[in-house]
Amino acid sequence: MVSKVTLHVDLTGCNTPEALTVQSSCDTFVALPPSTEGQRIIFGKNSDRPCDEVQEVVYFPATDHAAGEKVECTYIEIEQVAHTHAVVLSRPAWLWGAEMGANEHQVCIGNEAVWGRESADGDEALLGMDLVRLGLERADTAEGAVDVITELLEKYGQGGSCMEDESGFTYHNSFLISDRMEAWLLETSGRYWVAERVKARIEAAGGRYCEGKKLLEKNNGHINAEAMMEILRDKDSGVNMEGMFMTTGSMVSVIPRDPTLPGVHYFTGTPDPDRSVFKPFIFVKNLKPLKETSSPSYGADDPVKKKPRFQSKPDRKHELFVKHELVAAIIECHKDRGKKITQSMRQLEKEKMTEMEEHLSNGVDEPDFLVNLFSACVQEEIAVYSKS
Repeated sequence: MVSKVTLHVDLTGCNTPEALTVQSSCDTFVALPPSTEGQRIIFGKNSDRPCDEVQEVVYFPATDHAAGEKVECTYIEIEQVAHTHAVVLSRPAWLWGAEMGANEHQVCIGNEAVWGRESADGDEALLGMDLVRLGLERADTAEGAVDVITELLEKYGQGGSCMEDESGFTYHNSFLISDRMEAWLLETSGRYWVAERVKARIEAAGGRYCEGKKLLEKNNGHINAEAMMEILRDKDSGVNMEGMFMTTGSMVSVIPRDPTLPGVHYFTGTPDPDRSVFKPFIFVKNLKPLKETSSPSYGADDPVKKKPRFQSKPDRKHELFVKHELVAAIIECHKDRGKKITQSMRQLEKEKMTEMEEHLSNGVDEPDFLVNLFSACVQEEIAVYSKS
């Protein structure tokens, strides 16, 4: 029922009708040396969610907690731990957890929706997205995150609507988890689970497993941040999803195996990575809140918190989302003008990646200069949009 094993990747069955069935699920990838350039692990995810859902990028500092303290997750309250790690998260703005993120120890986690024989229609419990955040806040290694998630899964279960409405859209979860040295794939169904250490050098998980795996294989030996971003932008494969369910947020992380070097975590905070800018985030002391990508908070008055839930849907658009929404419409409707805007966006992204390469190779000499790294890049992105 529950176990940890070693995963040996097998692509047989990728062309069967069952394998080609595409669910409303995300796509998560990890590449390990020597499939990557240098001694680095590359993690990436596209979050595929309802097309009208806002995804925010938020930072929470490391915190000490009092004995007996509780933490209120999306639907239920659970026991808090004595210390939670600093985390950066990309999450649907209506819930507590996250679709994907990283912590100060360079653990990265992304989840995907899965369906099976066990019914996913149960009482409200922990969402898979809650488990992503809990794993990041409580574990300093990938294997440690597997332990955190599975212990909480066995104790509290998973359940509750995974959309901000009364549709009752529910699913089980799988998780791809990495750190500086290794990666794990965790599959769940109800309170059952199996965890596999990824022994292959590249791994994909999600609704388009075979297509994603082929894109990774194509770049085998040369996978870097740019290559992962291009994979996430690929629309022909379906990895960059369009339609009623679409890619609403994307993440790429570059994690050197050298513990003296920082990890760099890129987030879009906006829909469609092909029309978005991946912006860098580095964990340093004295980081500031990410205001431009934080959605409005409604506290106890939030319709998600009241029962019956989801009786209304408030405006959750953050500043960057609003600016991006306007520019995305221009790109869609005005080909020449849109092309110029996209070129400016790619140029900004390239400049930031070049700057980050210095830190990835040589470390961070002056961390105070990186306190507002992500927010400053967001402001540069907004400036590009304003000129358009």
